[in-house]
Amino acid sequence: FCCKTYGRRKVILGGRDMKKRKTSLADKIFVVFNTLFMIAFVVITLYPVLNTLAISLNDGIDAVRGGIYLWPRKFTLNNYKTVLTKQNMLQGAYITVLRTIIGTLLSLVTNALLAFVVSRKRFMFKSQLSLFWVITMYVNGGMIPIFMLYRNLHLTGTFWVYVIPGTISAFNMLVLRTYMQGLPDSLEESAQLDGAGYWTIFIKIISPLCKPVYATVALFVAVYQWNSWFDAMLYNRMKGEYTTLQYELMKLLSSVMQQSGSAANASAAGASSAAVTPVTVRSAATIATMLPIICLYPFLQRYFVTGLTIGGVKE
Repeated sequence: FCCKTYGRRKVILGGRDMKKRKTSLADKIFVVFNTLFMIAFVVITLYPVLNTLAISLNDGIDAVRGGIYLWPRKFTLNNYKTVLTKQNMLQGAYITVLRTIIGTLLSLVTNALLAFVVSRKRFMFKSQLSLFWVITMYVNGGMIPIFMLYRNLHLTGTFWVYVIPGTISAFNMLVLRTYMQGLPDSLEESAQLDGAGYWTIFIKIISPLCKPVYATVALFVAVYQWNSWFDAMLYNRMKGEYTTLQYELMKLLSSVMQQSGSAANASAAGASSAAVTPVTVRSAATIATMLPIICLYPFLQRYFVTGLTIGGVKE
């Protein structure tokens, strides 16, 4: 509707606003370009995943020829059978799931408690401690001193070497602290007037408001725990009962790469089309390892997107 003024009175006329009519063409152009950009972004994002999935479902010898894009040329499940039937694969998956759950929960609890303490205004030396933790993000003792420390603490050769070292993370703690500092001080002051202690404030007031940042940090820690394999090779190499899924997949890929030469010769001699190659095994391992995280992400997406905006708005 258009609005014209006669003296002190306003008369509403039918029709669209003149200003909106002038900008309608620009709005349409923006919508078109924005839609095309988002479609291109989705294609660029999804194509590598779909291409990897197609290669993982394709025959290994045939995949060496190339030319596979979004659909397998010779469908087979032998690549996944090779990955899932490898020795210690189920044990590695069990340890990986266990370390992901325990490590994520323990890291989230400890970092949240530490961030709550540091975010309180009455806490002394919080600036100095924050600077100290920031320094630890860029400087460490090195691999050999860390290995000797874990050995002296009797962590090597145990399951807890996966969990305890990552319990406190300077980055995650600072993220949680920043979010908690953005909460109104009046919430804590009103709770203290009612006789609530710091533990009650943390459990019943701060934590419910920190669900977005909790989900964000939990996703960071879970992805790290799920994808980690170097610590298994370094600290539990001789302990098969503490192997991890990623470490077993790495060993599988290495063994398949060593056999790739013989597989190529067998293909030239008319070998069976059921052979696997490093390319197809790597693709199958990639899909197998990313699938749990992909299934978990939709449940945390709402909190994850909110948590990424920490510090974006200041009052």
